[in-house]
Amino acid sequence: MLKQVQHDGKRVVQAVLAAFALSFATPALADALVDNVNGVTMDKDGKPIQFTGLLITPEGKVSRLLQRGDKRPEKLDWRADMKGRTLLPGFVDAHGHVMELGFRALALDLSDTRTLEEAKAKIAAYAKANPDRKWILGGGWNQEAWGLGRFPTAADLDGIAGDQPIWLARADGHAGWANSAAMKVAGVTARSISPAGGRIEKTGTLPNGVFVDAAQQLIEKAVPQPLPADRNAAFIKAQTILLGFGITATADMGTSLDDWLAYRRIGDLGAMRVRVMSYASSVDTAVQVGGRGGTPWLYGDKLHLGGVKLYADGALGSRGAWLKAPYSDAPKESGLGFMAEDVIRNLMSRASLEGYQVAVHAIGDKANAQALDAIEAMSDTYKGDRRWRIEHAQIVDPIDLPRFGKFGTIASMQPVHATSDRTMAEARLGAARLTGAYAWATMLKNGAKLAFGSDYPVESPDPFAGWAAAFTRTDATGQPFGGWRPEEAVTREQAWWAFTQGAAYAGFAEDKFGRLAVGQQADFIIVDRDPLLASPAELRTTKVQETWVGGAKVWSRK
Repeated sequence: MLKQVQHDGKRVVQAVLAAFALSFATPALADALVDNVNGVTMDKDGKPIQFTGLLITPEGKVSRLLQRGDKRPEKLDWRADMKGRTLLPGFVDAHGHVMELGFRALALDLSDTRTLEEAKAKIAAYAKANPDRKWILGGGWNQEAWGLGRFPTAADLDGIAGDQPIWLARADGHAGWANSAAMKVAGVTARSISPAGGRIEKTGTLPNGVFVDAAQQLIEKAVPQPLPADRNAAFIKAQTILLGFGITATADMGTSLDDWLAYRRIGDLGAMRVRVMSYASSVDTAVQVGGRGGTPWLYGDKLHLGGVKLYADGALGSRGAWLKAPYSDAPKESGLGFMAEDVIRNLMSRASLEGYQVAVHAIGDKANAQALDAIEAMSDTYKGDRRWRIEHAQIVDPIDLPRFGKFGTIASMQPVHATSDRTMAEARLGAARLTGAYAWATMLKNGAKLAFGSDYPVESPDPFAGWAAAFTRTDATGQPFGGWRPEEAVTREQAWWAFTQGAAYAGFAEDKFGRLAVGQQADFIIVDRDPLLASPAELRTTKVQETWVGGAKVWSRK
């Protein structure tokens, strides 16, 4: 994902000051009661529990759920009357990219553009407003959303910003779009060769400006790196966005050393509010940060590195997902496998030997088969509760689906991908390969644990959109009628579990957060409706009014 952005020092200062203002707005931890609520949580088996009051310890943990008629303690340090509003446990996003979310929000964002011309106009306006920047950086473009029928090219960008290099990440982060100036600065020519796990898109023999997966490094090596202050500001921005959506904890997939240092700086300042389950970008990074077995939970259970993220392939939109058979709409392409069999097993073994959980990005059916083969091979040696994770698990050969129920393998999936990818997936795969696509219900039937997330900033972090998509298999407009392959829908309660306890379980954090129970962190949100009674359309429009982490209010819509 794109990790570079340039912005002025004033914005950095404002962001950090905002973090401190937020810290002074929270009540001190004490014996407390959040009362007069329409409280709904789940027990450990996924059954809804209702309550009207929440007692919180001085350490910010739940001490008791109260029902109407239960006697309230007389001696309290403070009491909050929620006036009958709905209270839910905070959401846990099982798969996101924290720093990328912040950088995307602070840079040029093309995610709302619907045509190439609209994107070009937005780029031109941004370049005009920022003439002193060495590079124009941003992302979020999606040629499928534009109905372009092809990748954009450098020719589409040339002339927009004069000699300023332009580098823009695709929405999924698995391709980048450069203008000719950027390619010139990076030294990319007709003689440049696609690296392993990457592809240079060409027109004839000439690079045409799009670089897929590992080929992005050919440009990114020339992009100015952000300063520590820039990274601080990006984290604060991402944190504010996540809390605003009611996300109180998140997995960070692919934490770099620079990312980790930013988290530590924010934590040391006392400004970390969201909980981050960190998965390092490599085994070397994990060991460098956490030594053997990972870090302890830091800053009051706010930050922990305990896993490693590996990549088996690319993404479907850029045709980098690794398939067993060629793409239906590109018969000469089968995607990109990033690791040979011995490489993935060696890396998984190294991570396991060092005591780290392994999460493997796998989107195509061949990549998923490779990851499942490796897990089976590793399980003969590495016993115990490993909780092997496969991230996305989007396109799976039906013969491989039952394997997700073995060796404790977790299917870490994103419901909104099914609704946003639907027409593209049909074109990329054809009808025959859709049987094992986005197969949430089958995963559960086979005994696999589901952990739901959003893959932000590829998609919006909004958990209510993901929740609705999970049990309807429809998008925000209600399409397709009756749901896309509705047999793979899960129930409303199953989806809620996967967005809370399931995501916490996937990060070995189910004893800390994910539901409201005695001893759990008092992480909760106040929303404007009861999500268990709302229609799918109403659920999608749910607004978070307040977000509380560890018994302290950390975000308010006001």
